[in-house]
Amino acid sequence: MASIVYAFILCQSLYIGELDGVISPASSEYILRVIDQGEENDVDAVIIMLDTPGGLDLSMRTVTKKILNAHIPVIVYVAPHGARAASAGVFILYASHIAAMAPGTNVGAAHPVSVGEQSDSVMIGKVTNDAVAYLQAIAKERGRNGKWAEQAVRESASIDAETALRTNVCDLIAASIEDLIIALNGRRVMLQGDTITIHASVDDVQRIPMTFKERLLLLLTNPTIAYILLLLGVYGLFFELRSPGMIFPGVIGGICIILGFYALHLLPVNYAGVALIALSALLFFLEIYITSHGLLTIGGIVSLFLGSLILFESRVPFLSISWATIAIVVVIIGAFFFFLVGLGIRAQFKKKASGKEGLIDEIGVARTVINTSGGTVFIHGEYWNARSEGVVKKGSRVKVIAVENMVLHIEDVRSA
Repeated sequence: MASIVYAFILCQSLYIGELDGVISPASSEYILRVIDQGEENDVDAVIIMLDTPGGLDLSMRTVTKKILNAHIPVIVYVAPHGARAASAGVFILYASHIAAMAPGTNVGAAHPVSVGEQSDSVMIGKVTNDAVAYLQAIAKERGRNGKWAEQAVRESASIDAETALRTNVCDLIAASIEDLIIALNGRRVMLQGDTITIHASVDDVQRIPMTFKERLLLLLTNPTIAYILLLLGVYGLFFELRSPGMIFPGVIGGICIILGFYALHLLPVNYAGVALIALSALLFFLEIYITSHGLLTIGGIVSLFLGSLILFESRVPFLSISWATIAIVVVIIGAFFFFLVGLGIRAQFKKKASGKEGLIDEIGVARTVINTSGGTVFIHGEYWNARSEGVVKKGSRVKVIAVENMVLHIEDVRSA
């Protein structure tokens, strides 16, 4: 019979990390850092407060591997009230040494969602079977409910905290972080083959916040933010090319497009969507130099709409752009360029304001008597030779009705 080794460690502190959002490269980097700091400082345990709708499979597996191989106990606490551990969150909760939930929280719906629009049933079946095997292996390692784990993946089953406790999905329910710490004190967990007793104290807790870099990366992994940055970058460079020397649009556009492409690197992106958005900017640019009577603008709007629609290869809400956002962006950009097209069309029909044609219908003053033989008028700050079919007295206000060989044909305003 194998002997059990009890290792008692003095409580140095408890580290608490908080993840509220999608499981992404940024958030997984944060969790790994919290665990690494806990191991380096030999703390008693690390608590991860979790509220997530799910996330990327690769990021989730990175976190679960770290937890499974951690040298200190890792407690995952689904909190606060109303929080959830959905999809990828189920795997992280199962991987923890102690799984805790707050009242009014839920866990489940771990069915893998195809990143692209892939509808191949064989491929979907392979992905699902792999997820089931992975979660069941974790359940076996931690002594949790393997049958429900399969239901969570295959049937998207979801349960509340009380049901999770009753069915051996979680280990305890705590109304607050203080209650959780009290419940952890004296609790024993298996760690690297040894039994470790946790000595926890409410007075010896240290919260590990996200760094500025991690918050920035987490912000960039929001598809809507990535989308807006990409557009600001593309159209900032567009306006700089349109009016070289403005500087500000070029600088902002350059920064935004670099951040946008970095954000796209972190997300499941369809580069055909990126190409269509870039094409829309090109069509809008050409509209300014080519008279297409709005056809290029229409093409740009269609290209922008389709590119926005397929930019992210995901049907999951938190990894896609909302219809409302796409509609607002397309309407604003489309309206702006239609406004420019309208200005161009109106300019073609507007009376010329310079040259001979610009003198037509202008009002001046006769400086001499003017008749069919000629005379002089003062108009536009200049003296011009003029003729009139009738006699125009000196000092009369006259209107230009035609221009011929640098001679103005005028008429008396009173007789017009």
